[in-house]
Amino acid sequence: MSYTALILAGGQARRMGGVDKGLVKLAGRPLIAHTLQALAQQSQPPQHILISANRHLDEYAAYGHPVLPDTLPDYPGPLAGLLAGMQAAPDATLLLLPCDALVLPKEFAARLLTALPGQQVVSASDPAQWHPSLLALQPGLAAALTAYLASGGRSIRGWLAGLQHQSVHFAQSLPNLNTLDDVRQLERQWPAG
Repeated sequence: MSYTALILAGGQARRMGGVDKGLVKLAGRPLIAHTLQALAQQSQPPQHILISANRHLDEYAAYGHPVLPDTLPDYPGPLAGLLAGMQAAPDATLLLLPCDALVLPKEFAARLLTALPGQQVVSASDPAQWHPSLLALQPGLAAALTAYLASGGRSIRGWLAGLQHQSVHFAQSLPNLNTLDDVRQLERQWPAG
């Protein structure tokens, strides 16, 4: 199944002190570069990649993929980035991932996509937690997302609660880097080279 990957790098990163999370460096490279590498190493790589970003658009565009600012004002959260991706690729099956999804199993995309038929959305979980921002989504959900956002909804979890949804469990831990300390801690374990 072909798919388009949508990388979320458009948030305010409040827990990181407001820095642009996708451009924070880990082992000398921005997180977005590691995430793009993780996608390239998938057993089933994406047909297209989109980057949702609201700052430093030229820096993200330098990676050679379309950059999509939010179409809604005032940074309404990750769902605004998802909506921009749905609007840019309305007929595509989307794989949504945040810009800190830099360690993914090689079969990550394939497993989510395999579970997608019969569901509207499939998410990922690991031994520690559920990751509602790691999703495979069927096309045709833009109207439902627009209605949820118009009603004041902002939570991915809240939106998923109203959809046909299942989660795929991975034995490997999937990083969730919310603070600069999280990045530094991962950097201490990061392989050299």
